[in-house]
Amino acid sequence: MGSKARPVYLIPLTAVLEQRACPTDAAAMQAYMKGLFPFYGIKATQRRQLLADFMKENGMPTPFDPEVLLALWAAPQREFQHCALDIMRRQVRSIREGDLALVEELIVTKSWWDTVDGLSSWIVGPYFLKFPGHKAEITGQWAIHENLWLRRASIIFQLGYKQKTDTELLFRHIRLNLGSKEFFINKAIGWALREYARTDAEAVRQFVSTTELSPLSRREAMKHL
Repeated sequence: MGSKARPVYLIPLTAVLEQRACPTDAAAMQAYMKGLFPFYGIKATQRRQLLADFMKENGMPTPFDPEVLLALWAAPQREFQHCALDIMRRQVRSIREGDLALVEELIVTKSWWDTVDGLSSWIVGPYFLKFPGHKAEITGQWAIHENLWLRRASIIFQLGYKQKTDTELLFRHIRLNLGSKEFFINKAIGWALREYARTDAEAVRQFVSTTELSPLSRREAMKHL
């Protein structure tokens, strides 16, 4: 897609989403998300199909095109941010080393668990498998960042790594966030440990037994052990 087409990329997509708006579902979705974002009321399966059909007709944007992704992120309805995530997930194999700055900007913008978790596991995770050189340095900075969503990302970005998990890094980032009063941090700790327990249950049991986790983190970590 050429640069002249990018500014009008969202116009036909907006028309597609508006045509499928459902006020009843929109109200329920907005309530579920604590009233933080307006919605069209389009469920995930339908939204992904609409986007897939749309891109067949209008083409895919350049991978990790900041103009397109930032425009989607700035649009009011939450479905636009989810469309941006769907596009990035489709294009993640084409991510470049310099694209992490854009991803980090998206993590800290309009932040809530629905976008941060997708960015962390679908985008940041594959990124550091492709470009592992600065993984410890960058995610280490995130782990102590004042922004809680970057801290959450530092804990959960390895969710799908299984045997490729850097266990030392995971445990270090968890320890750096012990004592947090933030629900989303303590939940992330438990989630990351529970997921890694599928790969190495004994390592998780040992870590939990020797680490002063919050009750929430401990309960989540031991859920299937």
